[in-house]
Amino acid sequence: TILFPWHYNNPTLFLVKREAAIESEFMVSAQLMLLFLSSAGIRRAVCGNGPSFASAFLTKAPLAPSAAVSSSSAAAASAAIAQSWVRYQPLRGTTVRFMSSTDATEEKTDEEKAAIKAAREERKAEKERQKAAKKAKKAAKAAAEEAANRIEEVTYLSVSEEESYAPFGDMSIVMSRSRSGRDFANAADIGGSDDAKIGPGSKVWLRGRLNSIRVKGGSCFLVLRQNSFDTIQACFFKDKENPEQSAKMIKYLKSLTTESMVDLEGVVSTAEVRSCSIQDAELVISRIHSVSKADAQLPFLVEDAARSEKEVDESQDTDRPFPRLGQEIRLDHRWLDLRAPANNAIMRIQSAVCQLFRESLYSQGFVEIHTPKLIAGESESGAGVFTTDYFGTTACLAQSPQLYKQMAISSDIDRVFEIGPVFRAENSKTRRHLCEFTGLDLEMAINEHYMETLEVVHVMFKHIFENLETRWARELEAIRTQYESEPVVFTDEPCVLHWPEAMEILRGEGFDMGDELGDLTGAQELALGAVVKEKYGTDFFMLDKYPSDIRPFYTMPDPADDRFSNSYDMFIRGQEICSGAQRCHDPELVTKILDNKGIEIGDGLKTYIESFRHGVSPHAGAGIGLERVVFLYLGLDNVRKASMFPRDPNRCTP
Repeated sequence: TILFPWHYNNPTLFLVKREAAIESEFMVSAQLMLLFLSSAGIRRAVCGNGPSFASAFLTKAPLAPSAAVSSSSAAAASAAIAQSWVRYQPLRGTTVRFMSSTDATEEKTDEEKAAIKAAREERKAEKERQKAAKKAKKAAKAAAEEAANRIEEVTYLSVSEEESYAPFGDMSIVMSRSRSGRDFANAADIGGSDDAKIGPGSKVWLRGRLNSIRVKGGSCFLVLRQNSFDTIQACFFKDKENPEQSAKMIKYLKSLTTESMVDLEGVVSTAEVRSCSIQDAELVISRIHSVSKADAQLPFLVEDAARSEKEVDESQDTDRPFPRLGQEIRLDHRWLDLRAPANNAIMRIQSAVCQLFRESLYSQGFVEIHTPKLIAGESESGAGVFTTDYFGTTACLAQSPQLYKQMAISSDIDRVFEIGPVFRAENSKTRRHLCEFTGLDLEMAINEHYMETLEVVHVMFKHIFENLETRWARELEAIRTQYESEPVVFTDEPCVLHWPEAMEILRGEGFDMGDELGDLTGAQELALGAVVKEKYGTDFFMLDKYPSDIRPFYTMPDPADDRFSNSYDMFIRGQEICSGAQRCHDPELVTKILDNKGIEIGDGLKTYIESFRHGVSPHAGAGIGLERVVFLYLGLDNVRKASMFPRDPNRCTP
C-alpha cells in the first residue's frame, strides 16, 4: 500500500494491487513508503519557512500567503520526486483502485452494496429520463416545424368555399365528387388587348400541362401548354405583406415537375412574351394545384421531340448539341412523342382527312357502312392474312372490306363507304408498310364505265387537299416547322395515265420493263411521279389498265385484251396511296378467274358469289390507306409518323 498526497491537507490512500510477482527483496523494501508529500508540505520544506520535510506533511497549518517558492527550490523538489518515481518503476503496469481515505480495507456489507447499486441505477435512470425528455422536446419541435411547413392536399368542391382552401397544394384525385362551378378558359381566348375575349383584369381558371418552370428567389415564371399548340406565361412574386404564405407558395412551385397537369387561377395582365403563342398577355398566379404529377425523370423531353432534323444536325458542332431521338424510343413512349406540336398536329390532320373524306362522299350520295372484321376466308388474294380460332374453326382478320362492299351494292345501297381497320400479315419492314392500318374504302354502282368512279374519287381528293390547306392551316404550319413539305399540287380534272404510256415513260428513264406485265417497283413509281410532275404539273395522278395477273380475282378484265384489267392506282408524289378497279360482277366470270388463279372457293367466297347470282349492278370502287395519304401529303420520311400506335412485324405495343 502506497500513500499519495493528492490535495492540500487531504491525503488519499491508494491501494495498489500487484498483478504479477515481484522479487522478494523489492517486496520487503517497498512494503510501505512515502512517495509524495502534500503540496503545502513540499512548499514549506523547500522554502525553509515551515517545519521539517516530514513534519510538514503531518501539520495542518496553512501555508503563509507571503510564502513564495523560488524556481530553484521547486526544481529541487521536482527532482527529488522524479528520483523516487524512477526508483520504484517496477510498480508501473499494476492496477490502481481509488478507495476512501477513512477506511481503505473495510469490506462493505450486502446492504451497503445494494444501496450503492440502487443509487447508481437511480442516477442512470434519471440520466435516461433526461435524455428521453430532451429527445421528445426536439421531436416535438421538429413536428411543429414540419406541420407549419406542410403543404396539404386540396379538395376543391365549390367556388363558394374557395376562401377556405389553400391557394396551393396538390389537388386530391378527381373522382367526380362535385361540380365545383369553376369556369375553365382556353388559353387561345386570352389576350392583352381590350377586344380580346378574355382581356386584362379578368380572373380565369386554366387547366393545362406545365411546359416549363423557373423559380428564382422570391419569383417564379412558368409556361402552361394546352392542346400542344397554345402556350401562355404565368408568374408569381413574393408578397411582402404575407411573407410566410408566399414562401410556402414558392416552395410548392419548386416541387412541380414539367409535363404535370395543373389547375391555375390568375389575373390577366398585359405583357410582351415572345416565347409563347399568347404574346401580349400573361397570368398573375393567385392559385395553383397539380392535378396529375409527372415523373421528375422522363424518357425524353418534349422540347427535344419537337426539334427538326436540321436543327439537331446544326447543333452537333456546338458546345451543347441537342439529343437525336431515334424512332424506337419515340414509339416506345408514343404518348410523350405525340405531345410535340408537329406530331400532335399530324394526328389532327389524320382526323381531318377522315372528316373531309366523309364530307365529300356524303355530298355525293354515299352511305357509311360497317363491315365484319372476322371473316371465314381471305378477302384479298395475294395478301398475307392473320388467322385466329373461332369456336373451333379458323377465322381471318379482314384484309379489306372488299367482299362486303360489293354485297352492299347487291343490297341496293348504290354508293357506300367505310372507314375501318385493315390487317395485312406481310413481313414487310419498309418505311411505307404496316401490318394494321386504317382503310378509307368506297364502292359505287356505275352505269357504263369505271371513269365514273375515278371522277368521284378525284372530286373527293380535291376536297381533301383544298380544305386541309385552308381549314387546318395552323396544324400544317406546326407540322411544316419540324417536317418540311410543300402543299400537294393537283389538277382540276383527273390526270389519268394508261399503262402503255407509263411503260414508255419508264423506258425513257432507263428502266428495263421486260414484257411490261410486271408490277412497278418503288423506284419506278418515284421516277414516274417525277416525270408526271414535270410533264403535267401535278403531284396527284392515276394510272389504269394494270396487268390482270398482278391484280385481285375480283378485278374486271379489259375487254380489248384480257392480259390487262379495268384497274387503277392513285399516286401522291410518286408513291401509291390507293388501289381500285371495276369489279367483276358476273358470277360465272368470277368463278372462272378464281379457278385460273388457283383459289379455292370456300364458305366466304360462296356467299359472295351467291349475292351476284341474285342480281347486282355493275360497280367499281377503291381502297385508300389513311396513313399513306397523311404520310405522303405531309412529305414525312416514314409512315409510322402518321400512325398513332403503329403495328409492324417488330411492334405490337404500345
